[in-house]
Amino acid sequence: MEITVTVKQLGRKHPILSEQKLDIACNDPKISLEYLLKLIVQQQVETFNSKSFELEDEDYAKIPSENYLNILTDTGKVGFGSIYNEKKANLQKAQENAIQAFEDGMFAVFYNDEQLESLSETVDLSLNHTFAFIRLTFLAGSYW
Repeated sequence: MEITVTVKQLGRKHPILSEQKLDIACNDPKISLEYLLKLIVQQQVETFNSKSFELEDEDYAKIPSENYLNILTDTGKVGFGSIYNEKKANLQKAQENAIQAFEDGMFAVFYNDEQLESLSETVDLSLNHTFAFIRLTFLAGSYW
């Protein structure tokens, strides 16, 4: 089943936005948020693990274009798609980390502009709405 996902980051001059279509391994249109997160992590881990780890390989699709390079340098994150760690991702550990991060409030999930607050909430994928994942950051400093 194909879903549309938007990734956002709040609190930046240029929020990082990317809309992607993900093909997840699910036939049932009504699933829980926890299961959906696990399926998305599974798809991302499979994509990561299938990438080449040859040191001479260059991924021309990920090299930033001229107009996007300024945004990347403003945010302090410039990447060229190179993978320096040659270890494969562990699917089970990645899924556990994603669930724990959601429970800890590290990111919020919205479906059709409605926030999903519980892992047990049911999502109807047949509606074909866009998911929005918003990475939340904590303020540094103290109250006094």
